[in-house]
Amino acid sequence: MSAESDPVQAAVARRITGLAPGGLRRVEIGGGALAATATGLRLLTADTTARRYANAQLDDYQGRARRDFPWRPPLTLTVQARFSHPDARRHPRSGLRGTAGFGFWNDPFLMTELRFPALPRALWFFYASPPSDMALDLRAPGCGWKAAAIDARPLPAAAAALSAPVAVPLLNIRRIYRAVWPAYQRALRIREASVEADMTAWHTYVIEWGVAVARFRVDGALVLEGPAPRGPLGLVIWLDNQFLVATPWGRLRYGWLDAPGEQWLEVARADVRPERQTLDRPGTA
Repeated sequence: MSAESDPVQAAVARRITGLAPGGLRRVEIGGGALAATATGLRLLTADTTARRYANAQLDDYQGRARRDFPWRPPLTLTVQARFSHPDARRHPRSGLRGTAGFGFWNDPFLMTELRFPALPRALWFFYASPPSDMALDLRAPGCGWKAAAIDARPLPAAAAALSAPVAVPLLNIRRIYRAVWPAYQRALRIREASVEADMTAWHTYVIEWGVAVARFRVDGALVLEGPAPRGPLGLVIWLDNQFLVATPWGRLRYGWLDAPGEQWLEVARADVRPERQTLDRPGTA
């Protein structure tokens, strides 16, 4: 179908620029849908239930082996976006339910197609509502609207896995958790920070993916700086009704959430721009 006859395709072509050859693939599952509006491109779900998965997504890695994912540093991703609902961590009764966001990752958990599982690598603006709890950074909450980066490398991850039978029970003791977890966090190259901006208002989100350092900015203000994950990674923009609990002290569960009515992520523009410089200069707030 041509862009002239498909409003969504036309909106993608007009509002999302700098794409890799092959463009973006659409995923619309379980009531998830994409819609063109006067102000942007909406990824939305409507009346989702805990009985099935719903997802609206754009990505550029479907059909590719991980080694062929299109993006490597240095580059800058700029997204102007807003959401239909606020952060449910702060507004439990009226907040967005599920997960959503945009950025880059290596699709390690077979979310879009069958490929070998992998250790996670990602840098993105990531939202997860309660009951999600992914307390991976000692200084950041386990849910909510966050900037996040992870680059789990095989040898450190293997060492962490070997120590897990002893460490995980001890991490339930708060004092031990606060003393021990930072070493695991450094080994897995995890950095996260809460994003305090009102999710329902338009904001400009920027990811500067350098060779060694990654930076996240909201409306020009630096919100996170940390180690940059390796490439190649794929671009993803999504909204779904999923939740995940995965904590250092051994809690693990996932499922889907009821979300009555319509909720959405709206993108006014997104642009991926490769950079000539490394982007590893010191950041400023």
